[in-house]
Amino acid sequence: MAETWLSQEAYDRLQGELETLRTEGRGRISAEIEMARAHGDLRENAEYHAAKDEQGKMEARIRQLEQLLHDARIGEPDTTDVARPGLVVVLDVDGDEETYLLGSREDSHDELEILSAESPMGRAVLDQSVGTTVTFTTPTGVDVAVTIRDIRTV
Repeated sequence: MAETWLSQEAYDRLQGELETLRTEGRGRISAEIEMARAHGDLRENAEYHAAKDEQGKMEARIRQLEQLLHDARIGEPDTTDVARPGLVVVLDVDGDEETYLLGSREDSHDELEILSAESPMGRAVLDQSVGTTVTFTTPTGVDVAVTIRDIRTV
């Protein structure tokens, strides 16, 4: 798994979401399950099954957030001459200049589009330097070549 970089703002936001899910979320789902259970036969109880499905999704999100926050690097990344999570990469994609923040989909930035380091293009440019041309295959099977024009901090 690629290193995950998060701004302090994103880390705090995700930490708050995790705490809310652990406390209020679990309590709310538990109450919904108990109320649905009181309606009788669980085999044909749509409310019960819906609450259990929601509980499963919430627990999966809790595990995802715990892992992400545990492994994340927080703050401003070091300036480097290679593309790393947390840095801005300027790419030439088929003659068009595109600028991305190489990072996590969980992070958000008002002015920059996030390029996930886990995406095909993100994996291709990760650890590459300015002037390097890399080729990656899109999910639709198309090969795309991109050239790294610049790497800088946010």
